[in-house]
Amino acid sequence: MKRIIVLTFLVIAFTKTNAQLEKPVVWSYMVKKTNKSEAILYLKAKMQSRWHIYSLNLKGIPAKTSFNFSPSKDYVMVGKIVEPKPIAKYDKILRLNLTYFENEVIFTQKIKLKKSSTIVKGKVEFLACNDKQCLPADELAFSIPLK
Repeated sequence: MKRIIVLTFLVIAFTKTNAQLEKPVVWSYMVKKTNKSEAILYLKAKMQSRWHIYSLNLKGIPAKTSFNFSPSKDYVMVGKIVEPKPIAKYDKILRLNLTYFENEVIFTQKIKLKKSSTIVKGKVEFLACNDKQCLPADELAFSIPLK
């Protein structure tokens, strides 16, 4: 009987630990100067097979991807962040048109520089889902050096 209880406990502990470690989306960041006073930020999400994240413009549910850039005296944002055309699909359960990205997506943000070198800081919030589950919303801080 003790073996069954211990085994059950180990299975539950492993399942919870494994679920907490699952990270189906990996983010990377890059910046490219277009001239002395402007640059473009590239914010890339790479998803594991069968996983997706929602677009910036998803309406109706709080699952959209969002970026929050920290204010700085070194630069200003020019316009809004840009995303490529997302996949659009009607969800029968939610009765909504959902827009999302699979495999890989690169968001871009133009900035005007007030200083030649700086660090662009901020946070990205997103929800990773597949056809069976959605993980809890995740928020990651980023720091992009610009030289």
